[in-house]
Amino acid sequence: MWLKHTSAHERRTLVATFAGYGVDGFDYMIYTFLIPTLIAAWGMTKAEAGYIATGALLTSAVGGWAAGVMADRHGRVRVLQWTVLWFALFTFLSGFTSSFGQLFFIRAMQGFGMGGEWAVGSVLIAETISAKHRGKAAGLVQSSWAVGWAASALAFWGLYSVLPPELAWKVLFWIGIIPALLILYIRRNLDEPPVYRAEQARRRVTGQGSNFLRIFHPSLLGTTVLASLLATGMQGAYYSVTTWLPTFLKTERHLSVLGTSTYLLLLGFPLGFFLSGIFAGMGAFLSELYPSDVRGSGQGFTYNVGRASGAICPALIGHLGSSLPLGHVLGWMAAGCYGLVILAALLLPETCGRELTNGSEAPPDEPSEATRSHRRLA
Repeated sequence: MWLKHTSAHERRTLVATFAGYGVDGFDYMIYTFLIPTLIAAWGMTKAEAGYIATGALLTSAVGGWAAGVMADRHGRVRVLQWTVLWFALFTFLSGFTSSFGQLFFIRAMQGFGMGGEWAVGSVLIAETISAKHRGKAAGLVQSSWAVGWAASALAFWGLYSVLPPELAWKVLFWIGIIPALLILYIRRNLDEPPVYRAEQARRRVTGQGSNFLRIFHPSLLGTTVLASLLATGMQGAYYSVTTWLPTFLKTERHLSVLGTSTYLLLLGFPLGFFLSGIFAGMGAFLSELYPSDVRGSGQGFTYNVGRASGAICPALIGHLGSSLPLGHVLGWMAAGCYGLVILAALLLPETCGRELTNGSEAPPDEPSEATRSHRRLA
């Protein structure tokens, strides 16, 4: 197995980022299970439920870009700790809300940390793991979102089985504080990647700082636009399905809490396989598109522009679902988003095998020598 050929430090980085993204998924998905309860308890409309999901995704887009910029300036490991603490704290505070307005604000604040965690963690993985195993490592970390999703479904089923709904939803939010303990592991076991340290040393010698606006330079602008469109389609489809599928199963297919959980854990496996699998190479791919000095900024911007644009989809579905069948609206939205993914993927360059060596990366529109050799042999 490829993990046997990684160093102890690489494996510690994998553990930290896997856990971080997994609890990121847990904290986000918990809300989607609670929408029917909150609608019944507070008299929220479907549109308001969509606003909460969209609000968190919009702020996560801002948080992801900001975290990427800060990671280029202050370090990947340090900023990763900040983001984990932030989203764990505001998930916990969500359990103390008592109205749509309060929850909208708290979840919006939580979004800043949620977006930042992925942006920083994926860059950390890309710069720590060797090019030979980078794609597999990025896919492994990406899979932790599904683990967090499954854990949230189990927690939802377990707590609703033993607690009344008016208390169970609060407890589900409160246990979101537990991931803050991950910070202790990160502080004790993770160091900055050699690529980042070399880039910092170069800056000290040259006196040149990181300018995040360089991702809009003509040499990188096309990459930035296409990568943003790719991320928009992927996340628009994903958030549409994951936000509204539990509500669709309950309100239009009339499944119970147990029935909904059973579907999402068992019958939903083929859906989840492809829905999450499309993200497997995203972290590695975006990291390989940008040079070291703006890697965090470029990855944080493109992925989170996609997140902000895709965040419109749950709210739009909530509006349209008030007058049209929810299942039809959900299907149309997903099909349109995946069409955008296919278009952007066809126009972006292949980067497989690109080394992330400080100061010697291939230009974003040009494959590495390893890739060129591979293509010649093919």
